[in-house]
Amino acid sequence: MTKTVSITGMATLGVGIGLLIFTFVSAFAQLKGVATIPVSGGLVEVFGEALAPLIEACIRAVFLGIMGWVGSILSMRGVQILTAAEKGGKAKTPQEGKKEE
Repeated sequence: MTKTVSITGMATLGVGIGLLIFTFVSAFAQLKGVATIPVSGGLVEVFGEALAPLIEACIRAVFLGIMGWVGSILSMRGVQILTAAEKGGKAKTPQEGKKEE
């Protein structure tokens, strides 16, 4: 049973770290492709040309943030499973850990 729990913890940790790496690589690739904001023309024309790419960048940033958040949660749970398997006990939730302090 402990070996199965340990394998599950390693798999969860691996998926979490993989998701974090993918998120950072995607964010870096997106950062390299950021276009400059046009400065010539009237105010309405500048807003028309710049608003669509800015909205698209905001949407991508939100998705990258969610992916990073999920990756960090998976990594944290994987570490909790591994430490619980090492001690031979049950993994504690964050609320249970605060109660002990």
